[in-house]
Order: sequence, then structure tokens, then C-alpha cells
Amino acid sequence: MKFKFEKLIIWQKAMEYGENIYKLSLKFPKDEMYNLSSQIRRAVDSIALNISEGSIGQSELEYKKFISYAIRSLAEVITCLYKASNRKYISKDEFDEHYEFAYSLMNMMVAFRDKIKLTTKN
Repeated sequence: MKFKFEKLIIWQKAMEYGENIYKLSLKFPKDEMYNLSSQIRRAVDSIALNISEGSIGQSELEYKKFISYAIRSLAEVITCLYKASNRKYISKDEFDEHYEFAYSLMNMMVAFRDKIKLTTKN
């Protein structure tokens, strides 16, 4: 591993979650291809993308901001999961499984963001 974000468990988990949500979205009806399917895929991919982008050459404040963007993207995925469940595209068990993974990942990202120390430069 050459990039520091590759070592981050939150990035690894976000990558795993992205693949799992992508597979789940393949079950959505074809008429959702440009709507809910696209939205949930973009949102879930944005989680890992923001973690990696924030880790490269950013100030601590910028890094925290990008982790916050990743958390917001995760919230967007949850809303998409609710829509998929309400529309009966996924089962309750599938919803619960992906919801629990997301909740765990969110807690990890919040803890990680809170540990980023802001340094002041004189």
C-alpha cells in the first residue's frame, strides 16, 4: 500500500460497502436505472472517494471536512435504502443488513473525524 488512505479501516470498509450496495442496486427495477439505482451508487461511491481525497495533502481542517462529506454521503445511502425498502425492491433482511453496516461505518467515521487534531500555525 502506497497511499495512506489505503491503510484506513474506514476507507477499506467504505470500499466494501460500495461493492455490496452496487450488487444490491442491481436488483432494482430497470426503470430506476437513472433514478434510485444511480443515486445510491453515486452516494455510496462518494464515501470512499471523500475519505481518500481528504487524506491527500490537505490541512487537518480540510481533512475533517472531507470526512464529514463522507458521513453525509452515507446518510444519503440510508435514505436510498429506505426508498428501496418502501418500494419493495429489497427485503427487510437486506435493508437491516445494509443499515447495520452503515451505522457501524458511520460510528467509525465520526470517531476518526473527531480524532483528527487541528493544529494552529503561528
